[in-house]
Amino acid sequence: MFRLQALRCYPCRVFNYMQYGAMCQDQVLAQIKACTAEDQVFDVVGKNKAKLSVKHVNCAVHLLWQFQKNRPQMLRTVELTRSHPQFLTLCVLAENKISLMDDTTVVEMLYGVLRLSVEPHDSLVQHLVMEAWSRQESDQNLYHSPIMGQITEIVRQKLDTIDDARVLTTLMISVSHLVSPRLRDALIVKADTLLDSMDPFHYNNPRRIVQFLRNIRFMHQPLLEKCNHILLKNVPHLDTENISIILGLFQSMQYDNFAFTLAAKQRLMELVDTSTDALSFTKLFVALVPLAGHATRERLENAALLLAEELNAQQALAILELLEETQCRNLQLIDKIASILHKNLEVYGPVEISKMTQSLLLLHYQNPELFSKLRSILLRFLQASLHPYEVPMLSRVISMLPSLHVDEAIIARVNAMVPQCSLNAYSSITVAIARWIRNDPTYRHSTPSKYVLLLQTLKRCGQTRLQNAERLDAILEELRYISGEWFEETLLEETVVMFQRLVEQVSWANVPELAVYLTRTSYRCETLLERMANVAFENMHKIHYSGTYATLLPFAVLDYNSPKVDELFDACIQRLTPHIRSFEPHLLVLLAYALALVDCFPEEVIREVFSVDFLAKLDAQLEMMPNALNMRVRLRLMELNRAVCLECPEFQVPWFHKRFCQQLQKRSNNLVSPVQQQIQSMLGEVLGGINCARAAVLTPYFYTVDFECVQDRNQRAIPYSEPSQLQIDEDGKLRWESGSGRKESTGLPPGARRIALDFLDSKSFCKNSQHMKGEVQMKKRHLEILGYHVLHIPHFEWNSMELSTQDTWKEYLKKKLFTELT
Repeated sequence: MFRLQALRCYPCRVFNYMQYGAMCQDQVLAQIKACTAEDQVFDVVGKNKAKLSVKHVNCAVHLLWQFQKNRPQMLRTVELTRSHPQFLTLCVLAENKISLMDDTTVVEMLYGVLRLSVEPHDSLVQHLVMEAWSRQESDQNLYHSPIMGQITEIVRQKLDTIDDARVLTTLMISVSHLVSPRLRDALIVKADTLLDSMDPFHYNNPRRIVQFLRNIRFMHQPLLEKCNHILLKNVPHLDTENISIILGLFQSMQYDNFAFTLAAKQRLMELVDTSTDALSFTKLFVALVPLAGHATRERLENAALLLAEELNAQQALAILELLEETQCRNLQLIDKIASILHKNLEVYGPVEISKMTQSLLLLHYQNPELFSKLRSILLRFLQASLHPYEVPMLSRVISMLPSLHVDEAIIARVNAMVPQCSLNAYSSITVAIARWIRNDPTYRHSTPSKYVLLLQTLKRCGQTRLQNAERLDAILEELRYISGEWFEETLLEETVVMFQRLVEQVSWANVPELAVYLTRTSYRCETLLERMANVAFENMHKIHYSGTYATLLPFAVLDYNSPKVDELFDACIQRLTPHIRSFEPHLLVLLAYALALVDCFPEEVIREVFSVDFLAKLDAQLEMMPNALNMRVRLRLMELNRAVCLECPEFQVPWFHKRFCQQLQKRSNNLVSPVQQQIQSMLGEVLGGINCARAAVLTPYFYTVDFECVQDRNQRAIPYSEPSQLQIDEDGKLRWESGSGRKESTGLPPGARRIALDFLDSKSFCKNSQHMKGEVQMKKRHLEILGYHVLHIPHFEWNSMELSTQDTWKEYLKKKLFTELT
């Protein structure tokens, strides 16, 4: 543990940065060290039970032994000390915190309690011995040895006889890399049973269960919820280390829990005063900064700057990653952390060097000397790596560094490892290749290009991997984090063919994962969607209520409908309705929006989302969300608000997003594409004048229409005398407001109609078809409610071979405006 010696000279500065004294001395530890007798130690322990960390417990036990050691043998009072109620408290605390002890503390604690004559069969002694052995085996990499297979089989055979939650959860983590689906399910059932009978304040047991689920990458929602319920009860007693571990586990599993996150934030704010060493402060900083407001974040950053000299290599790297995640602009802190990293480059491995390089680049850190060293280290790691997951990662990070020349050895090394890589790795490698091509001035002159050859190898290996795939779940795992255009353009069709070949493996458990993939790629495969609808409908009772969102998403986004899909939506609504108030606030908003896409507005869901209490909870959750997710949820809430106002006025939900939409309009670029400019110029000729059509029209509820015109009963265009804007008056009626401020007639001439003409690019359609997505269909419904006749110009029609001259384009527009409407 590091002492904050540097801060003793700057107490005033620290209190200015941390108003609540985050960096002040650890008062509890000071009180324990000041004790001169056992009774004083026990008095401090009794008064500070909730505050005692591993360091406090270890110090107290060590001091109790020192008091005995300094006395003659005849005057020692070991039995009295051991029988004291507060000594039992120390033992219970020590047992609960074993997993947080470093190796030295485990040994010291074991020696301490044995010297105080604690019996060898005592639970604390047994667990300390077990922990010491498990760490020794872990250091010897026995988790990957053949003997672990035998241990896993023994666990399977003896599972029914295990009735201690701590023993079970420890074994679960030990065998997590080798469990079969059957043993996994048996362990989950057993853990669920033991959680009901254990002391709810033994929070390490549910924490280890969450770790097990993280290790096996299995999102078992009911068990996670039970663990979270127990952990939530224990938040007032958790220290910084435990909160940091639990938040990290939840984040790595993408398990969002507003209640725990909010409670953790409040507890971390309370624990700021106890974070008096580099280790505890680093854990506090990493856990609290993403959840904190701007003022608290700034104070923590300034405190970190004062503490920087005490940080070791790993702590500095952890803080750097957090600074990059939160897009920190504290240049002084970034420079200080970078200098610590620079001094310790030799202690980092490939993954750590990669994370460091990426974070420094994304923080726009400027230091050519450091980046030159990092590039040399990355290249060395790349040449020596034997791990398929490392080569794509190292290649991608190397490609981020400025360089006009790509060493042939890099391409050769990547090429050699490609056959062993996963599909996700292929996507990562293509990102690197794209950067190399952009930065390589010789690319155009090399025939055939080394990059093209590597891309061909990637495509060939990807096709082989998909053609040979036998397990749908394994492939879905590889596809989970794929991003970028290369995969969708090159291997998407082969992937869907593979899905259809393995369609019988679609189950209620993997439907949400498959649904997310189809939604992300916008691929509308009717065979798969029908199979998913059937499986999900038949097993709706097994699907967790929160899983209904992912299940319904592709059907709504891709606008796929069938009798079975209608039944599925009804079943999902029945499944989720009793649990509406248990939903994560942001997830319920996303779910309600997905339902709105298909013109589905369950009253219970809508009234809950737009209740005052729910919106307050949502605001609190949004404050702790990453910026990208925060904006996505806000946009979906706005779009849901608009849909309810237009399609369900009977709910009497007010339109409260006007200011939000105005802010979005101010920030938007409002760029007109070349195609839109082309259409606008031709519309003037087709309609008989440039003032017969308006471009980029903003409607009530802030839809943007590419082009708008008005036709009389004889289909002649009515020219606009001056710019005007459609508004909503106090009575909720639509009015055209002119630029001069006078109100024009709310109605149109008899028989006239207002036309909205939108150009639809490829993003408006499903990937493999000319079928419009759900959001386009919803916009069409809403514009029609606002009084428009809606016409679409699909990109594949406008850019077709048939329309390649001015005359053919004009004829196309005439047909749209004067023929299709009739």
